[in-house]
Amino acid sequence: MPDNILSQRELRRYSKQIMIPEIGIEGQEKLKQASVLVIGAGGLGCPVLQYLVAAGVGKVAIVEFDMVNETNLQRQILYGSDDVGKLKSIIAKNRLEHLNPLVEIEIFNLRLDATNSLGIIKDFDVIVDATDNLETRYIINDSCVILNKPMIHGAIYKFEGQVSVFNYNEGATYRCYNPSGSKKDYKNPFPADVGLLGVLPGITGTFMANEVIKVITGIGNILSGKVLLFNILDHSSRLITVKNVPGNHNIKVINNFC
Repeated sequence: MPDNILSQRELRRYSKQIMIPEIGIEGQEKLKQASVLVIGAGGLGCPVLQYLVAAGVGKVAIVEFDMVNETNLQRQILYGSDDVGKLKSIIAKNRLEHLNPLVEIEIFNLRLDATNSLGIIKDFDVIVDATDNLETRYIINDSCVILNKPMIHGAIYKFEGQVSVFNYNEGATYRCYNPSGSKKDYKNPFPADVGLLGVLPGITGTFMANEVIKVITGIGNILSGKVLLFNILDHSSRLITVKNVPGNHNIKVINNFC
């Protein structure tokens, strides 16, 4: 690594992280040199983005095509009442640059799909699935497998959250955890249809940001091959093991929800 990767301003700003032996100067330099793509700037994406930018990840990019809706505001904490009807990507970029001008913020104001995913994902070190639909999750997973990128995943339902890291060092993929199917085979209602407590995506997104930082710096136990399930209503939690299916690493093309 070249000398003086961190400026004096960065050494001051991130000093409390640098003081932690597991992070130190080396870990902070790894964060600065890393690039992270966050797909979705909604309830999960908002806390992920804020904590990664605050932590000093060198480049953070956002894929988001939607506009702010008033019903978003109880959980999507990057936005305010005056932002209703505006593009989330633009508002998020402005807020994040205000939070930390030392981090490069890039936006893709579009919907990630099978035609553009490889071209977007290829330029980033870590990919964050902060989406709320299965079709996009399979597209993200398959792109990460083809490009050999780790995928940090989070999902929420009422009071329950889950977090995992897929395709990390050829570990289990999202298809290992949730075998492919069709939309008609998906029995559980989507969060938008049943409601959720606003703090749940905040907690889940914070766990996701933590896994991103661990993957970049190489510290701690990565949730690879494991899914953390937790319930904020009764404080219960458990880890489940995901079997790594070798055939799920042989993906060559991107498919839509299949």
